[in-house]
Amino acid sequence: MSEAAYLQVARDIREQIASGQLKPGDKLPSFSALCQQYEVSNTVVRAAMLLLKAEGLIDGRQGKGVYVAQHSQT
Repeated sequence: MSEAAYLQVARDIREQIASGQLKPGDKLPSFSALCQQYEVSNTVVRAAMLLLKAEGLIDGRQGKGVYVAQHSQT
């Protein structure tokens, strides 16, 4: 059984944070850009973002976007 799409998206973003490709304070691409990049639906991206937020890796700011958390544990 293959990994759920939202877990794949979350893992990829998590790896980008861990490697330093995405740094604390960096803004993530928009939901629509992430949908296109990973070829998934908005629901999949939303689930991945909720997972990463629960892990404390990202921080959503109403009307401003989603950013890598300042205190991310890598």
